[in-house]
Amino acid sequence: MCRHKLASGSLSAFLLLSSLYCSAAPRIAVLDFELKDLTPAPYIPAEIARTASIKPLLEQELAKAGYPIVQIDRRDIAEAAAGPGYLFDHHDLAAELARSVDADYVVVGRLHKPSYLFAYLMAHLVDVRQGKLVGDYVSEIKGGDKKLTLKGVESLARKITATLAPNAFRSR
Repeated sequence: MCRHKLASGSLSAFLLLSSLYCSAAPRIAVLDFELKDLTPAPYIPAEIARTASIKPLLEQELAKAGYPIVQIDRRDIAEAAAGPGYLFDHHDLAAELARSVDADYVVVGRLHKPSYLFAYLMAHLVDVRQGKLVGDYVSEIKGGDKKLTLKGVESLARKITATLAPNAFRSR
């Protein structure tokens, strides 16, 4: 009987440890979103501030969904980016940058503002291992209100988590 309990306990411990190792949620790095303002009076302070708020809001939403967030040093990002939109367009380089902090995925985004009435929250989800785009998302934001920006970020986070759900707990 003691032998059975020991074997059963060892098996339970093994299963628990292996499930913890294999079920770790993928680590996500989120880069600062860039503003692409096409309006007649571009890059006003309010739009710059709104754009700066997107990264922390998205990180918060992804963390609430159970994804560990990793940070990449701003100097490393600046060094990797050859100019505005560069990492958004070069998934392999964004992946290389995120690989340096052991991230599984990286989100590269842009706030595209073609009008005073609306803007598009655009994001690319890149699989760091493959260096390839696995998600291309757009969420429309009508107006510049903080609540509307948050709704756009929440929509974006839902789209990202839907893409990650089948792979959410892949082994590292």
